[in-house]
Amino acid sequence: MKKSNQDRFPDRLKTASEAKQNKLARFQAAAFDPDRLAERAKKAELAATRVVMRQAEATKQLQQKEAQRSEDAKREAEQANLRELALKAELAETADQALADEAERKAERDRRYAARRNRKH
Repeated sequence: MKKSNQDRFPDRLKTASEAKQNKLARFQAAAFDPDRLAERAKKAELAATRVVMRQAEATKQLQQKEAQRSEDAKREAEQANLRELALKAELAETADQALADEAERKAERDRRYAARRNRKH
């Protein structure tokens, strides 16, 4: 609003209204300006491109997480299989050791019986 030398309120009100109308007219004219429309279209295109890129990145991250989970599950299964094989080997070794100990005890018992029989005869 220009500085006015008018002291009357209606005149000041009229000047303010005219300034608002001029500002509104400039804004409305700018809304249909080809340069502004092209700029808006470019911004909208960039925004859409960003959305697509974010979605692609999110999809890529999900695929990487899924691949990592799959790899972890496979590794865990292999470790469980190795633990199971180790446990089976340990059980087999324990069973073999128990059989060997039992055979040794029987051999010792048979030796004592044979020695006792030899003493009696």
